[in-house]
Amino acid sequence: MSLEIKYKIWLDSNGRVIFGQGRRLLLEAIEECKSLNAAAKKLNMSYRAAWGRLRASEERLGMKLVEHHAGEAMHLTKEARILLEEFKILEEQINSLIRKSSPKLDRFKK
Repeated sequence: MSLEIKYKIWLDSNGRVIFGQGRRLLLEAIEECKSLNAAAKKLNMSYRAAWGRLRASEERLGMKLVEHHAGEAMHLTKEARILLEEFKILEEQINSLIRKSSPKLDRFKK
């Protein structure tokens, strides 16, 4: 038997999700695909769901995460890039803590 630590982390305000792994993946896909529609397809989600999550995060954060002008590719704002980087750092720190803690759980294996 193998024991593993599992977790999910997200930013929350008053019980409402602001940002988490799913939204991180969405922003990364937007950056790669240069389009919300293409990003949604890449992530196997509907355009409506992707747009709703993006809009909700922007409203709850009080800032734009993407910019798009007619005839131009969609791209992340400076603030979105900072948010992505800080969230990745947080995930790396938590993963490091878990790697350090996991060997201590071996004594509970059957």
